[in-house]
Amino acid sequence: MTSQTLQKVDHAALKANQLTIITLNILAFILNLPIFAAFVAVVMAAGSAVKLPGFILLYRYFFKPLGILKPDVLDDNPEPHRFAQFLGSVFMAGGAVSLYLGATTLGWGLVWIVVALAALNAFGGFCVGCAVYYWLARLNVPGFTKTPPAGIFPGLKPKANA
Repeated sequence: MTSQTLQKVDHAALKANQLTIITLNILAFILNLPIFAAFVAVVMAAGSAVKLPGFILLYRYFFKPLGILKPDVLDDNPEPHRFAQFLGSVFMAGGAVSLYLGATTLGWGLVWIVVALAALNAFGGFCVGCAVYYWLARLNVPGFTKTPPAGIFPGLKPKANA
């Protein structure tokens, strides 16, 4: 195992992002509004581009001030979370495009995959996109250089320092 410097990552901001993605996608499905799915795809892609959770503003100005979520800052690698968001944005874009092209089963299927994986992360503490990032790093894929924090299974949320 190589030594690496971990950064401070606010997992509450990630959770706010996941909860917003889940909520908007469920609303998109219930109301049959593919535009919501397209919006989520764009916000996730924009967040990936600026290296922040896409719905960070909701965390900063809604979830945190109202006490819905309290900061949960842990030593972690931000890169796997960014990759997970990017991967989610690709699935969401595929879902939105499929919906607009009339391939509703494929479109909603891709949207629901994102909902399920965001829920697994938000409520179960396991990030599939992060695990994929770490597995790609183990395969020495260029651009994937980080290893999980010491003692943490790839994709699991790190433990707080005592």
